[in-house]
Amino acid sequence: MAILIDETTKVLVQGMSGRIGRFHAEEMIEHGTDVVAGVTPGKGGETVLGRPVFDTVRAAVTATGAEASLIFVPPAAAADAIMEAADAGIRTAVCVTDGLPAQDMMEVKRFLLRYPEERRMRLIGPNCAGVISPGKGFLGIMPPHIYLSGRVGIVGRSGTLGYEAASQMAALGLGVSTSVGIGGDPINGSSFRDVLALFEADPETDAVLMIGEIGGPQEADAAEWARAHMTKPVAAYIAGLSAPKGRQMGHAGAIVSAFGESAQEKVEILTRAGITVAPHPSAMGETVARMLDARAAA
Repeated sequence: MAILIDETTKVLVQGMSGRIGRFHAEEMIEHGTDVVAGVTPGKGGETVLGRPVFDTVRAAVTATGAEASLIFVPPAAAADAIMEAADAGIRTAVCVTDGLPAQDMMEVKRFLLRYPEERRMRLIGPNCAGVISPGKGFLGIMPPHIYLSGRVGIVGRSGTLGYEAASQMAALGLGVSTSVGIGGDPINGSSFRDVLALFEADPETDAVLMIGEIGGPQEADAAEWARAHMTKPVAAYIAGLSAPKGRQMGHAGAIVSAFGESAQEKVEILTRAGITVAPHPSAMGETVARMLDARAAA
């Protein structure tokens, strides 16, 4: 078992006819992802990488039984693409698009809430690296060769730091059950808390590494939820200890505007919740290893 995607998940790619969509779809196929179709309006009836292309998501779902979608659509049309996927019955969508307007994401969030929870599509992103379950499949733009299959979950706002953590852990012989990049925008589809709940319920995940950054309340919310509900150990790293207050750093959501949003404040909140915090980015892997050793010795 893995969260969000495994070797049986049927995947379509919205925008597979484009250069970037085709490139990443090909890599997904090479690493075992069951890509069954592409969707590009006006390209229906064509094939890309030996897969049929449809004009609409609904037509693709009807013909192939696809249940997950990777969205490579320009910012101006990305919100419509997300809502089209939800309306067609897609269960999990990953939107890697950067620069999606916040107002568009507010509309997307309202649209998804129209559906009852049991039918509501889970959105990862936008502006994210995606989801990978090593050896089973992935939806995104991450380099799959750096991931070792194992039993530690990773969830982070930064795709690059997620890659770094996976690489450090692999060097220590620690593998990943699933890695989820939730994206760095102020408004995103899934939060740290949402993904922690999935890892807590996953029997193939023994521990979790959470990679946060300055700005927004998500890490603090996740810390409170983890203290009350997580039975599995959680480690964390927070980027931005040197970031000045009020200045955007990197992601659109990485700006400190309220108490509890600076890196140091988040570190303190996480520590009080019993979460092991790595002191710097090069210590993420060894921090997870020490946490697991302490858990085994307890």
